[in-house]
Amino acid sequence: MQLSKVIDSIGLTISPSAWNYRKKMDVDQEAAKKGQAVYSPRVLKIYDKWVLGFSNSLIWRCPTTKIRQLFTDHLSSNHLDIGVGTGYFLDKCATDPESRIGLVDMNENALKYASKRLARFNPETYKRNVTEPLLLACDNYDSVSINYLFHCLPGDIEIKGELFDEVNGYLNDDGVVFGATLLSQDIERPAAARMLMKYYNEKGIFSNEFDSLGDLMSAMSTRYRTFNVEVIGCAVLFWGKGPKRKV
Repeated sequence: MQLSKVIDSIGLTISPSAWNYRKKMDVDQEAAKKGQAVYSPRVLKIYDKWVLGFSNSLIWRCPTTKIRQLFTDHLSSNHLDIGVGTGYFLDKCATDPESRIGLVDMNENALKYASKRLARFNPETYKRNVTEPLLLACDNYDSVSINYLFHCLPGDIEIKGELFDEVNGYLNDDGVVFGATLLSQDIERPAAARMLMKYYNEKGIFSNEFDSLGDLMSAMSTRYRTFNVEVIGCAVLFWGKGPKRKV
């Protein structure tokens, strides 16, 4: 059942921004669930070696060191991570022992895996479907990472970009959003990357057949005072600073 129908049936009242978000993100919820369901405990145990080791270097041609540098450059001591994976990047890049860390993911396995890895920070954990309003009862953050998530979400970049609007509601005025995603359009893809991406899209693990650099830039330019994108192999690394608030 679509989120809008559930909300309407139980008579909840939500803010206009959240209302707009859930309407635009009323995408195929089965596709959203399928994209994250692959992250079983067994897969999470090999994720770092398969994705961050082998795939990033040899298939996507975006070495994990490049993404680590992105985290090093923009990670604050008051940080929210959306789409947590194994917690690798926060584990390697968060150096302040007093850091406040929030973790958001739809997958219970990923949340448990990452929170255990980051236990030294006593992270806040939120099990949420990011295609629905997050409804986090928390103070705002200075930085938010959305890493390797967009290419798993259903819909095109215009729809996926609505996540920026939702995230900005939990970001301080001078805060930064950053991350990386894999694209299918506007970039050069080696044969192995095209084949693996096609396979992942057919299996519902990815949903990025029409994701383009131009659409991502458009989504960011309307939402942040300053932004940057850098294409490395099949990936685009991005950051946006200073969310534009609607008056």
